[in-house]
Amino acid sequence: MENETVEAVGLAGSVAHDLTVWGLFLQADIVVKIVMVLLLFASVWSWAIIFEKILKMRRLRNLAETFEEAFWSGGSLDDLYDRIDKRPPDPMSSLFVSAMREWRRSSSKEGGVSDQNRISLQQRIERVMDISLGREMERLERHMIFLASVGASAPFIGLFGTVWGIMNAFTSIAASKNTSLAVVAPGIAEALFATALGLVAAIPAVIAYNKISTDLGRYAGRLEAFAGEFGAILSRQLEEKT
Repeated sequence: MENETVEAVGLAGSVAHDLTVWGLFLQADIVVKIVMVLLLFASVWSWAIIFEKILKMRRLRNLAETFEEAFWSGGSLDDLYDRIDKRPPDPMSSLFVSAMREWRRSSSKEGGVSDQNRISLQQRIERVMDISLGREMERLERHMIFLASVGASAPFIGLFGTVWGIMNAFTSIAASKNTSLAVVAPGIAEALFATALGLVAAIPAVIAYNKISTDLGRYAGRLEAFAGEFGAILSRQLEEKT
């Protein structure tokens, strides 16, 4: 009878734990649950940003190629400007429109083009394109800071949840005075699950941030090259009018 009682107590002390992902979440401490939810949200939002940026960069590269074909086709720049003046479809078109708008505005106000007026107009056009370039790149880089923050902080947030969970696990072990693996393992597994979620959120964010930052840098270089070439074209036209 006494052996049966001891066996029953042993079975009660080794209550079955659900070691599935959902089970680990439900059995975790409230603080660890909050950490897991935050990391899950960060991961989902990071993937949304990643897909949005990748698709947008692909679309902008295609639009840039289409615009460059039209720009270098030998057609009239005034006709091209009239077609896209109201709604430039991409940043490169916006650079072109901003420069052409300043060109037309200044040309209509200045009757003759003296050397001083030519230099002043050229500087204004370059300034307008620089401002437009900065504004367009600022829009493209939106939400990139979130990816960088997730990549840098998610592992430490997950580690905090793990430390908190292990503290609770050892507290429970001390209270139950039972150090068997069946008692220790579930609590530690719940705690380590937070670290795993932190890595799941951080690794894609870091890789995507590096990839997208490189693509943005190349695209910015492409815009700067176009701005320089277009500025040279307008400068030659101004010299011909002098």
